[in-house]
Amino acid sequence: MHRDRNRHGLPLRAGRVTRGQTWKPVPAVAYCPGMGSVRERHCVTTSGVPTGRPMVFAHGFGCDQGMWRFVVPEFERDHAVVLFDHVGSGRSDLSAYDPVRHDSLRGYAADVVELLRELDLTDVVFVGHSVSAMIGVLAEQMAPELFGAMVMIGPNPRYVDDGDYVGGFSRADVVGLLDALDANHLGWSAQMAPVIMGVPDRPELAEELTNSFCRTDPGIARQFARVTFLSDNRSDLPGVAVPTLVLQCREDAIAPDPVGVYVHEHVPGSVLTRLQARGHCPHLSAPEETAAAIRDFLRG
Repeated sequence: MHRDRNRHGLPLRAGRVTRGQTWKPVPAVAYCPGMGSVRERHCVTTSGVPTGRPMVFAHGFGCDQGMWRFVVPEFERDHAVVLFDHVGSGRSDLSAYDPVRHDSLRGYAADVVELLRELDLTDVVFVGHSVSAMIGVLAEQMAPELFGAMVMIGPNPRYVDDGDYVGGFSRADVVGLLDALDANHLGWSAQMAPVIMGVPDRPELAEELTNSFCRTDPGIARQFARVTFLSDNRSDLPGVAVPTLVLQCREDAIAPDPVGVYVHEHVPGSVLTRLQARGHCPHLSAPEETAAAIRDFLRG
């Protein structure tokens, strides 16, 4: 193992259509920056069946709502689908980024709650990838009346190992990772993306993730990375009070299997599903398997 890499190789209620009924998803509508509303701030996109149970998809670090494009069509036929960009990501309004508010995952969770209230949503199925899984946990803690179910894809409540807890990274690993990001944002992105994606036979996906990282404002990316990799939300897991699905991939360098087991064991009544997909982004690399697992969970 190269000394400049860690042990993972990282550089330092579903609505239904009745039998015989036809459906026609509502064309996607985006509200992007311009007027300063919550919708525009987060470049909200809505699609699907307006009267269906709402599903809100939240992307991970360095990504944007476009990462859900292979999974969303499965749910547009009987759900109201909401996509958005976290402030500082994608086509969000960068001027809305607040270094104080967003110096904690609770700031991002408050954004989610504000967004759900603006859209007048309840009984939400919140699908959070990576760090957004913990953002969802905190948002449900803030406004439990808005949430009906939780889907966590590759969640990690604490990235740093702590005693018997295996988070996947030593403290030195995380410090090295953050230092590398500080030193060379573009180089860090190019090195990190293939390892995070975890599918060397699909180089186009690693390239897409690299480009997504590179489009993120470097200053915001550095702070969001620190907020993400230095967070500890283990004590928040037992408070989750909605049905929860934990999706765990094979060979996930960001959220290894022991983390998925830990989340499952500490979220009351949760379901753990191990996917055959490799890496940290199954909604891109294995969208059919990912969508099927979510659909099975919602049917249950």
